[in-house]
Amino acid sequence: MFDYIIVGGGAAGSVLAARLSEDPQTSVCLVEAGPVDRSAFIHCPAGFALMAQTGVANWSFESVPQPGLNGRRGYQPRGKVLGGSSSINAMIYIRGQREDFDHWAELGNPGWGWSEVLPYFLRAEHNERGADAWHGRGGPLNVADLMQPNRVSSLFVQAGQQAGYPGNPDFNAEVQEGVGLYQVMQKGGERMSAAKAYLTPALGRSNLQVVTDATVARVTFEGRRATGIELVQGAATRTLQARREVLLCAGALQSPQILLRSGVGDGAELQQHGVTTLHHLPGVGRHLHDHIDVTQVHAAPRAKDLFGLSLTGAWHALQGLWQWRTARRGILTTNFGEAGGFIKSSPEEATPDLQFHFVIGKLVDHGRKTVFGHGFSCHVCLLRPVSRGRLTLASADVHAPPAIDLGFLTERDDVDRLVRGFKLMRSILAQPALAALGGRELPASAAAQTDAQIEQFVRNHADTIYHPVGSCRMGPGPDDVVDAQLRVHGLQGLRVVDASIMPRIVSGNTTAPTVMIAEKAADLIKAAA
Repeated sequence: MFDYIIVGGGAAGSVLAARLSEDPQTSVCLVEAGPVDRSAFIHCPAGFALMAQTGVANWSFESVPQPGLNGRRGYQPRGKVLGGSSSINAMIYIRGQREDFDHWAELGNPGWGWSEVLPYFLRAEHNERGADAWHGRGGPLNVADLMQPNRVSSLFVQAGQQAGYPGNPDFNAEVQEGVGLYQVMQKGGERMSAAKAYLTPALGRSNLQVVTDATVARVTFEGRRATGIELVQGAATRTLQARREVLLCAGALQSPQILLRSGVGDGAELQQHGVTTLHHLPGVGRHLHDHIDVTQVHAAPRAKDLFGLSLTGAWHALQGLWQWRTARRGILTTNFGEAGGFIKSSPEEATPDLQFHFVIGKLVDHGRKTVFGHGFSCHVCLLRPVSRGRLTLASADVHAPPAIDLGFLTERDDVDRLVRGFKLMRSILAQPALAALGGRELPASAAAQTDAQIEQFVRNHADTIYHPVGSCRMGPGPDDVVDAQLRVHGLQGLRVVDASIMPRIVSGNTTAPTVMIAEKAADLIKAAA
């Protein structure tokens, strides 16, 4: 028996566990399906590049076939470890645009406008550059400049400026637009996941219990009140009870899945899987969306200081491994996606609707395909897609993955913007700063020159940039799942606290906003208690 049970030890769950257990009179249990975050692949920043290939700490989900992607299945890596996806991502610290949060409030979610969420971003942050109106100091989440950025990342920034875009040294200040180097969630040459920032310092508290390698089958109820969870560890099934609340923090793909297995969702669909309907809430799993992204890859054989599969590359990696093990410095402190930018697909846009991630290596199929030689890659993603999908049960079996339909490129507007973005990306990569490397675009994309050809390349190669949201949407409407307090509509003692509650995706990477959501939720929960 605990006061609070938190399901999922990712970014949101780690924050909630730390904040709620600050009161020694409050008992908290955090349940995570994956292991403790001990792997060196997690703590060494560059180690995440191997996680897509090895499945370390990764659910490695796939979507259902996507008509907008010419029938391909998309890849959906999600963290399966303490820290969740903040333990396996590229560590980029981006909040999004103030308009994103003001839009949340306009949709009927009081308390979620920019002026109300900014204090939670500041409270979470310790920015090594120092505190100002836009940045916090003294918070758990360390934010820093890259320790040893590759010179080619700066060439990308120069190329962006040569193409007419402003340089931007801080995407999280007053203006997001422009090109520059990203700040990352890192400290002293190691990844600063949400688990490392929040959970690890709290592990000595007697009122906090962490259960790992445990899959939550369902939430238990008495009438309409959540009373606890049923979890599976190996061959054993256990039940934990919650005196106050159950808090679902399993992410946009698994929080709705747990609700559905618990009998909360569309009653007709639950019946098809033999699940008894406890509460008909048809919005569960709907409105799922994600940043759709497409990559252009260039070979640059003369740029041997870029990462690549070659004898030179192997020697540099070994040197980097020695530097990281002995001093936590060197090339393995990279996040690979060191530079990027936010631009408008057309001058009529009020704010940037495209984001670039510039990668200091040849990245094909999420790094799962072996590509020899040296080169660089650039992603362009659509910041505010209008296409929507949904998540449903594939089976009521606790170990079955969900049926994930992102609805990628089902709306014509998304296709047109991404085609424009692809052409703008190509123009940047052709500027003198990068052209001096003697690189060449790989044939797969180079053959796409007309808009129709580019559209087919996009449909054949685009996929997620790993930011699923919206499947337990916050709002007051009949198709929404939680209210502005993150309480599940029509039920008691149950909240969802993670990226699934976003009414619309933020204009940027989603880890920092998820941490903010959990910081705010902790205050809401304490106030309710």
